[in-house]
Amino acid sequence: MADDLDWNAIIAPGNDADRQGHRPRRDGASDDRTDSPGGADPSAGRPLSRREARAREAAAARDAQTGGSAPQQQAPQQQVPEQPVPQQPAAPTAPDDDLAAVTAPTAAPVRDVGDTDGGTGSGDGAAGGGGGDGRGGGGGASRPPRGPHEPHRRSRGALIAGILIVAVVVAAGVGAYAFAAPKVQQVVAAFSGSKEPDDYSGDGTSKVTITIKQGDIGEDVAKTLQRSGVVKTSGVFYKLLLASPSVQFQPGSYALKKKMSSKAALSALQDRANRVEDASIVIPEGTVLADIEAGMVSKAGLTKAEVTAAAKDVSAYGLPSGVTSLEGWLFPATYPINPGWTAKQYFQAMVDTMKRHLESAGVAEADQEKVLVFASLVQKEAGLAADYPKVARVFQNRLDQGMRLQSDATVAYGTGNTHRVTTTDAERNDASNAYNTYQHDGLPPGPISNPGDIALQAVTHPAEGKWLYFVTVDLESGETAFSDTYDQHLQAVKQFQAWLRAHPSYQ
Repeated sequence: MADDLDWNAIIAPGNDADRQGHRPRRDGASDDRTDSPGGADPSAGRPLSRREARAREAAAARDAQTGGSAPQQQAPQQQVPEQPVPQQPAAPTAPDDDLAAVTAPTAAPVRDVGDTDGGTGSGDGAAGGGGGDGRGGGGGASRPPRGPHEPHRRSRGALIAGILIVAVVVAAGVGAYAFAAPKVQQVVAAFSGSKEPDDYSGDGTSKVTITIKQGDIGEDVAKTLQRSGVVKTSGVFYKLLLASPSVQFQPGSYALKKKMSSKAALSALQDRANRVEDASIVIPEGTVLADIEAGMVSKAGLTKAEVTAAAKDVSAYGLPSGVTSLEGWLFPATYPINPGWTAKQYFQAMVDTMKRHLESAGVAEADQEKVLVFASLVQKEAGLAADYPKVARVFQNRLDQGMRLQSDATVAYGTGNTHRVTTTDAERNDASNAYNTYQHDGLPPGPISNPGDIALQAVTHPAEGKWLYFVTVDLESGETAFSDTYDQHLQAVKQFQAWLRAHPSYQ
């Protein structure tokens, strides 16, 4: 309990003998300080306050100068042979006790507790029998006054170190702001309750075409807009629809813009001028399956998930057994957007169209897959229309003579680089690529593109010739040199290299 504590014993410096007005002297004699200026008040039976002790010291000094004496206020001058202390002038008037308590360091008196050498007149101004003003007291100081307190030096050092740390943190923070700012903003938003806007502002940026399918409800339209990048979130657009019950959507394709506000997008969908009447999926010759799928998502308003799932369900389209991909079976053409169609319906239309063209080319059903593989290779390797039958002849001659096709287009397809036909030495030497016709005999295991009529006709009716090699010698015109022998082919390669040197922009 706090009331049981001896507060005088806690705050007064010195040992128990000091606090009782007696302390042992170094010579072993007892020094009675009960009537000293800094001792206890014999009339009150209590220790004197600092103000009272200093007042008595000042009175004793005046009496010594005037010759007057007050026996009860005089204290014998203590002699300390080991360390005499010169007489000091009278102490100045002390400030109020409260102010002195505030300004005096609090750690110093604790260090003096238990001093058996009687050092009560320390240089920290603490209360005690020696006057506590840093000049020694009536009994004399037993050691020199202490210098500036160490805690003050540590405080100043800590302050300087703190300033330096803050400076370093600030300097580092400037460099890290770009990285940390988004995270900080998220944290601030979490505590402040604010968040990023969930809607774009303005009328949008780049153009995009979206399709509303037959049977789509408002929620479907909202998701289509978000998926196409028109609106930021489908939820905001859908809430706007709920507040506009008179809005009706017509199936079809619409020319909008990316990053439109929900209000601007809704207004654009209601404007018939934005209706795209001739919206369609266009598939050029030689397009690969992955690009056709992307076109269906962007043009027909289908989701990537449903298009991918439909493409993987190969058995649903009546293809020959053993076919594992729709690649090659999707005839290149223009397919109108039908807002009521599913992804499977679009794929089925493309497969049915290819089958009709194979039939028109005179290809038997049993040979359809082989013809498509061959035609897809010719479609990728040939340049000019007149060269298609010649390229088909080169590959057929190689197959007949047991030579490898050595087609860069097949190698590139096997690496996933479906938009180029050039390859590196490492890629051509990679036997793990099943489509690498530099390392494997015969045709590749499947089509590498979706061929058009010209490639189908070239394979079913190749040109007559003994060519075994070909190389394009002019990339601008598409001129291609066909050779019967390897030496002739090397000369054609030199011709192509000379053309490249003359046209460095192609390198």
